[in-house]
Amino acid sequence: MTLLRPRLSLMMFLQFFIWGGWFVTLGTFLARNLEASGGQIGMAFATQSWGAIIAPFIIGLIADRYFRAERLLGVLHLLGAALMYGLYLADDFAAFYPLVLAYMVIYMPTLALVNSVSFRQMRDPATEFAKVRVWGTLGWIVAGLTISYGFAWDSAVGISAGLLRNTFLMGALASLALGIYSFTLPATPPKASGKVGLREILGLDALSLLKDRNYATFFIASVLICIPLAFYYQNANPFLADIGVANPTGKMTLGQASEVLFMLLLPLFIGRFGIKKTLLVGMLAWSLRYALFAFGNADSGLYMLILGIALHGICYDFFFVTGQIYTDSKAGERFKSSAQGMITLATYGVGMLIGFWIAGMVTDHYTSGDLHDWKSIWLFPALFAVAVIVLFSQSFKGKAQAALEKEART
Repeated sequence: MTLLRPRLSLMMFLQFFIWGGWFVTLGTFLARNLEASGGQIGMAFATQSWGAIIAPFIIGLIADRYFRAERLLGVLHLLGAALMYGLYLADDFAAFYPLVLAYMVIYMPTLALVNSVSFRQMRDPATEFAKVRVWGTLGWIVAGLTISYGFAWDSAVGISAGLLRNTFLMGALASLALGIYSFTLPATPPKASGKVGLREILGLDALSLLKDRNYATFFIASVLICIPLAFYYQNANPFLADIGVANPTGKMTLGQASEVLFMLLLPLFIGRFGIKKTLLVGMLAWSLRYALFAFGNADSGLYMLILGIALHGICYDFFFVTGQIYTDSKAGERFKSSAQGMITLATYGVGMLIGFWIAGMVTDHYTSGDLHDWKSIWLFPALFAVAVIVLFSQSFKGKAQAALEKEART
């Protein structure tokens, strides 16, 4: 038992090292090395959303009912290693896209599987899980630092030489390692039995929550705010590399570092200001970060770009994590799991799918040849986030109940 936490921590480290090792630089690689358009880049990033939509079926119909979680985790990562190596070899977008789509359909379910393996082995997940999950964030950070400061694959010279392709090889090796390692993890047999319906798998039995006007407002805002979020995932790294920021991928790891910090501050903020104000601060941070990107530059305005990256902790934690807390508080015991499944499907599935599509169109609209009008590209999500803020602040009328606030603080 004394080695359980280190074993689970290594699992989390590799899980997010793999994702952070290629996803952050994906847009830069596609634009510079495969000469993909903004729309094509949006299609590639949208594979994350398709994976998120399909993942509940794999987990609900297969992992929860027929196979041990750690073995399925191992099989998926071994398959992922093969697909990732295929991405390393792909020389045009036509060959690249079906491989990345297949990979994300396989990878996204593993996010739930590593959580399942962790929760099932812990005596008190409420106090133990955060100490394991933080190693996933560290894995993402280490991947970015390795790309920028270890190998300089994202430097101007590295990009020109096509070295960003090596991120897929690195991901393939890490996926192979985690695939093999997964079979050594503690046994996590399936627990579910009996019939399961489509509504339960997708969390649709929690749709009754939308009868509450405040929750319906939050739900709509969650889907809409994913449109600005998609701009960050799709365009931040290509933007930084395009304007000449040194070690862009390494600098972007500051966002994950701030995520850890603000995760610790989140309970204090909710306790002091409540759910609504915390959500509004999160949305405001999205608008502010894109304004900083729009007016910053790689020279005298570099501090604006760094500040915009550092706002990631507020952007993500104060809206999405707070939203998960709010959803859990509103759902009650009957719909807790279903409600989380519903909001995840709505945001990372439908919301991000729409967001990547819009981000691709906007980027193409403000691109001429190899020249990007980055100011206009970033002002679009900045203003869009402001519109979502106005919609939410005007429609979310009721004050949170004392019981809800008390639960959110715990």
